[in-house]
Amino acid sequence: MKKVAVIIGSDSDLPTVQGVFDKLAFFGIPYEAHIISAHRSPAAAENFSKNAAANGFGVIIAAAGKAAHLAGVLAAYTTLPVIGLPIKSSTMDGLDSLLSVVQMPKGVPVATVAINGSDNAGILAAQILAVSDDALAERLLDFKRSMAEKVDEADKKLQETLKN
Repeated sequence: MKKVAVIIGSDSDLPTVQGVFDKLAFFGIPYEAHIISAHRSPAAAENFSKNAAANGFGVIIAAAGKAAHLAGVLAAYTTLPVIGLPIKSSTMDGLDSLLSVVQMPKGVPVATVAINGSDNAGILAAQILAVSDDALAERLLDFKRSMAEKVDEADKKLQETLKN
């Protein structure tokens, strides 16, 4: 199975990214995490991205706040799918990060999840890898069935409450 690279722009974003780690572990997906800044260590970002496919990665998740150019910089140097995870910053409540990640120029796509949407970043990475991994696809189906069951249970409880 291919690995997922989780590239984090700053160590202050680690608590927000925890959901990515949790979801990847839940699905049994190997991953590596690194702190690399698009602005403070651009050569490291370029080097990592250029070599990611050769190093066994299948997806890159880039988590960054404020200017949040990390996902775009990584996407510029690879053909691997890049998922941008905009991190809520203190300045504009994460809108600055979201707009930085989602406004990519033609030819440099970045998939983008919600502000602080770390769980969805991990799930999306799993879905991308599952295209060529039947066992992972089955784990994702089980996960979705479990979510549906929880909704059904909540509805049953609601209906019982309304009867009273």
